[in-house]
Amino acid sequence: MRIWIKDPLAILAPGAERGLVVDGAQIVECVPRGRSPTIAVGSTFDASRHVVLPGLVNTHHHLYQTLTRAHPAGEGKDLIPWLVAMERVWDRTTPEALSVAVRLGLVELLLSGCTTTADHHNLFPPGLEGAIDIEVEEATAVGLRMTVTRGSMGISEKDGGLQPDSIVQSSDTILEDSDRVLRRYHDPSPGSLLRVALAPCSPLAVPQRVLTESARLVEAYDARLHCHLCQSPDEDAYALATFGKRSVDLLEDAGWLGPRTWVAHGIHFNADEIARLGRAGVGVGHLPAADMAFGVGICPTRELEAAGAPVGLGVDGSASNDSSNMMEAVRHALMLQRLRYGHAAVSPYDALRWATEGGARCLGRDDIGRIAPGLQADLALYRVDEPRFSGAHDFVAALVLCGATHADRVMVAGRWRVIDGRPEGLDLAALVAQHKAAAKAFG
Repeated sequence: MRIWIKDPLAILAPGAERGLVVDGAQIVECVPRGRSPTIAVGSTFDASRHVVLPGLVNTHHHLYQTLTRAHPAGEGKDLIPWLVAMERVWDRTTPEALSVAVRLGLVELLLSGCTTTADHHNLFPPGLEGAIDIEVEEATAVGLRMTVTRGSMGISEKDGGLQPDSIVQSSDTILEDSDRVLRRYHDPSPGSLLRVALAPCSPLAVPQRVLTESARLVEAYDARLHCHLCQSPDEDAYALATFGKRSVDLLEDAGWLGPRTWVAHGIHFNADEIARLGRAGVGVGHLPAADMAFGVGICPTRELEAAGAPVGLGVDGSASNDSSNMMEAVRHALMLQRLRYGHAAVSPYDALRWATEGGARCLGRDDIGRIAPGLQADLALYRVDEPRFSGAHDFVAALVLCGATHADRVMVAGRWRVIDGRPEGLDLAALVAQHKAAAKAFG
């Protein structure tokens, strides 16, 4: 049944002042000012109290970390000591714990207006070999559009790495399971709800064979590559001391510098690397909250975009951000980038573009990220009747500047997944209680 989302208070789409028409999973018409739909509609939704955005796109997360927010083992530590401490907590993760951690994180994202997420799952202690299958099951149940990344860590303490032996896998195991999950779950077709990417933790965390074979696999399956890159200056110091090359060079040697790749953080690039990444079309997920939390620096978004690199946003893991809220990430990005470039150089619309179109480009999708006919009906509707919005004039900008945190309605592929601020078909109180109980095992 076609539905006309009618007369929004404001909408982030040109020529859609009177709203848009959804038919099935797609947007079929934008309705300009002074007009009515040109096609018959079966129902209308009165959006006169709502600001309508394209569904937000989260380019990087670690959903298993929702069970260890504000954990004392990591609080107050710099990035590397934090990782060393927390990985010895996360290696207790069981299939049951992962299931509820993922479900809670996905629902939290959805309630913030996020309709598409990528999760970087790189934790595979004994008993958790089926982690990607669990993530797929939970994403299907919650109803988000998802890029599930089969992450990996292959260099442990005994090999000179940071990771405990308990969470590191052999190259054969990593590559065999990468092929399995691509074959079983990856759907590159337009409008697909589920895609798979391959995501070694970083170019320093796996043997070179894993990097090169991952690049070969994604070509064969029409999939994508992802990793952490240049979050801390320590990365390149280690790379130069160990390999005689910087991290970007290691990726290039493995065949990663191309439009199938997007990376997380992307802070400590030099000018030559920014130019090379831009020419190659490598996307960068800016993760402002996590980068502020560790004080590691600020992503050079303007230089990256000028060079041709797509820029998206992400919330990062809930143990480094302590939140899975994409609207908060939009505001964090605006404020942090203004700190780097100045007030006039970055607008709320820039931050929203990174959270929508930019994120879609990072994930290799041209069917989401905007409100336009032919694109997927992924929408986030926000009410602005709280005191914090009173007096606002530009309601789209006000969502960012005045600090919106939750959506009133969320649609994914033409289906309402959030109604009146509540997830459809899910007992939120019961989920939170189950999640809190599971988190006790990590204390």
